[in-house]
Amino acid sequence: MKVQEATTVAAAPKSTRKPKTSKPKSAKAAKAARSSKQANSEARPGSKKEIVLKLLRRDQGATIADIAKATEWQNHSIRGFLSAQVTKKMKLKVESTKSEAGERTYRIVT
Repeated sequence: MKVQEATTVAAAPKSTRKPKTSKPKSAKAAKAARSSKQANSEARPGSKKEIVLKLLRRDQGATIADIAKATEWQNHSIRGFLSAQVTKKMKLKVESTKSEAGERTYRIVT
């Protein structure tokens, strides 16, 4: 009497995902235009972004300590926001000056 070993090969489950399709170029262009308009637009009322921009638009500008107190952000987050959002995405000129006490002040130049 021969005993045959049963070997089963599990079939890979069929994916229920739909294949990704690319959007038409016109839709991509429209999305890019929307995002550039949003980046240059003002911040929502009451947002932390609006608070920071108001501080930076003052004649005397704002220090990291001023912004940290108003937003409860950490210093590295403030510097990152100034670099990425304000200067790169919003394309605003930020002037940085250092006082004799060694404290750096930032303001938006118009």
